[in-house]
Amino acid sequence: MSQAAPRALVTGGSGGIGAAICRQLAAAGHFVYVHANRGVAAAEAVVGDIIAAGGAAQAVVFDVTDAASTRAALEALLEKAAVQILVNNAGIHDDAAFPGMSCEKWHRVIDVALDGFYNVTHPLMMPMIQTRWGRIINMSSVTALCGNRGQVNYAAAKGALNAATKSLSLEVANRGITVNAVAPGIIASGMGSPAFDAAAIAALVPMKRAGSAAEVASLVGFLASKEAGYITGQIISINGGMI
Repeated sequence: MSQAAPRALVTGGSGGIGAAICRQLAAAGHFVYVHANRGVAAAEAVVGDIIAAGGAAQAVVFDVTDAASTRAALEALLEKAAVQILVNNAGIHDDAAFPGMSCEKWHRVIDVALDGFYNVTHPLMMPMIQTRWGRIINMSSVTALCGNRGQVNYAAAKGALNAATKSLSLEVANRGITVNAVAPGIIASGMGSPAFDAAAIAALVPMKRAGSAAEVASLVGFLASKEAGYITGQIISINGGMI
């Protein structure tokens, strides 16, 4: 590994958890690419916050479901240096009970989580292998571990991501690259907490509260560090004791 801190890419970096992860990695000294698709203004705001705090960051814009445009965007980044930390955080909900779930709802969620994982990770893989150091962190969900009504598509997408995490970790373990997944429970962020009121959270979570985006980011930051070099192939839950 070079003396300079590894460069990091966080997909979905303009959202609540993604933005917290970007700030965490920047605070650790990494140059952070803050990815967005539609949330360009939000990504630029995160970049501004990082730079104001003395860090280094750049917004990058592409649709993770579009393989060609994603590869082109990533090849432009790779001309500067290898991206050695990748956080596959981009994901969406499109909930419905399965009997009423349209084909479009199914594919939208699967495409972002799984095609997005492939489209982003694949172009970065060989350059990362050549450096013989890397950290890949895939954002999963408690839903993949215990299921949730109305989220068959989301559970399927994140469950498959867990399986991909374990398989990829085996392929690259001897190259100094770790591959792990983080599975948050109810998190007070744009995607996690609106569906749960205080009473529901108290009933579901032994800690009687939602987690914070900063707590998730702290876990991701550790997994991205050199200190986490012997942790790979793991699905790590952060859910206040839900399961």
